Amino acid sequence: MNPDQDHKPDLTANEAARLLGVSLSTLYSYVSRGLLISVADGTARSKRYPYDAVMRLAARRADGKRAGHQVTAAMNWGVPVMESTISHVSGGSLYYRGHDVCRLADQITLETTALLLWGYPQADFFECPVPKIAEAELLLARQLSAGMGKLEQALALLGPLTHRLDLHATEAPAMFFDAATFMRLLAALLLDQVVDCTALHEQVARAWQANAAQTEIIRASLVLLADHELNASTFTVRCVASAGASLAATLSAGLAALSGRRHAGGSKLAREMIIGALAASDASVWIRQFYRRHKAAGAGFAHPLYPAGDPRAQYLLKQLEQVAGEQPQVKKIFAIGRIAMRETAALPNADFALAALQLAFGWPDHAAEVLYALARSAGWVAHAAEQQADGKMIRPRARYIGKLYRQI
Repeated sequence: MNPDQDHKPDLTANEAARLLGVSLSTLYSYVSRGLLISVADGTARSKRYPYDAVMRLAARRADGKRAGHQVTAAMNWGVPVMESTISHVSGGSLYYRGHDVCRLADQITLETTALLLWGYPQADFFECPVPKIAEAELLLARQLSAGMGKLEQALALLGPLTHRLDLHATEAPAMFFDAATFMRLLAALLLDQVVDCTALHEQVARAWQANAAQTEIIRASLVLLADHELNASTFTVRCVASAGASLAATLSAGLAALSGRRHAGGSKLAREMIIGALAASDASVWIRQFYRRHKAAGAGFAHPLYPAGDPRAQYLLKQLEQVAGEQPQVKKIFAIGRIAMRETAALPNADFALAALQLAFGWPDHAAEVLYALARSAGWVAHAAEQQADGKMIRPRARYIGKLYRQI
């Protein structure tokens, strides 16, 4: 399994029709009526359809008729609801302030990514002194939260410890010094380590006893996961920030949303699928039954924003193949991925890639959650700051669909 990272954003006829929820004949009629453009493939007689043009048509159709088909599902992911300068998905790629995230993952750390997302690329917020929390204090806090999941444990401990460190600044640049301290503290809680000033990816690698090659993949993973437009946790962060909450409260709200089984939990399901398939006498049957119980997009395959494939997954799977592609266990994981692609008619997303890395390298079961939480905290800070600078309260209206009673 070696997806092409340099794919074209244009869609095939089948992909465009599936996204629009129409038959091929209807798709062709859209072209003949001038509602959609097609372009020559260049190597064959078949036509291809620009992704942006398909999504614009989907938006027009969805505006005219909201229904429970794939167009609505796609547009629930695709309609912009607020303006931002931080990140965006376009043409099948993810960008941080205009920089392609896969190119960033080749060369920079999470700390540098955070500075870019925060709009201070030349600042030294991570050079501040290490926050002083005694190891005994961390140990006691962990004992009090024993039995919780990793994200729930971190969430339970952050409140008291952030108040202990007085992380309450709400304006730049003081806010970003506090944010850097928060990220260090979060790493210590997630990794069961003391708080220190080592590069964050190196802290993760040390906790997981990762070798040099794995350390580089951890570094790249943290960059790739640092932000992703208005996902559930990021929108939660912006709502809480708009209410004037402290930085600690705002970021804790993001962590709470991330802990949901439909957010960071997607990688758990992908891992469950791979483990089950590895143990099954017939992997194809196991995978087919698994995806009858679980939606592909919530369990490692497909992503509404990336109909031609999630570039984060493509990047990480390519790195895994280069580092350990000849190992028997990794070959089996790739084989399972190919079967799942066939059964779901979809390409891997970041959740599958993280699950594959965890199983290939023997990282802890909660590895994907740790990477998501630590990485995404950088993006949450950026969105909190942008929302506070905007100064407006996020207060959506509800469309009432309940019963109406006539006044007597």
